Amino acid sequence: MSNNEGSKTLNQPEPNPDLRSLNKLVGTWKVSGEARGRLRFEWMEGGFFLIQHVDIEYGGRRIKGMEVIGHHQRLGEEPSKEIRSRFYSSNDGLTLDYVYQLVGNTLRIWFGEKDSNNRFLGRFSPDGNSFSGKWKWPGGGYSVAGTRSK
Repeated sequence: MSNNEGSKTLNQPEPNPDLRSLNKLVGTWKVSGEARGRLRFEWMEGGFFLIQHVDIEYGGRRIKGMEVIGHHQRLGEEPSKEIRSRFYSSNDGLTLDYVYQLVGNTLRIWFGEKDSNNRFLGRFSPDGNSFSGKWKWPGGGYSVAGTRSK
């Protein structure tokens, strides 16, 4: 065995660079408007997934759970093109799927698949410490704002 063989390291995968756009979400947010409560975003070790902790109230209903945001990738396959997520509701056991896109100060989230008619469009302030936006779906929707608290 040569000296080089003993010092080989495995090529470790790296997170997709487009995930860096989500850094703007990291922290704790106080949510106000038609939905109120707190959101907290943190990177999972390794940087492949952003975890969102949700505790809000909307329409007299408490919504609490956790969302895992990143690229879906099955064994032996390439990562998904879009940044996808799954929300796990601690209230009722529902699992809900979303697609995320954060470009500059504009955040788009689609329920289910990209370009669905159930979507969120929000904009961050220039300093990134607040946002406002609206969820819209056929026959409904609500406005929300957030302020970074940590």
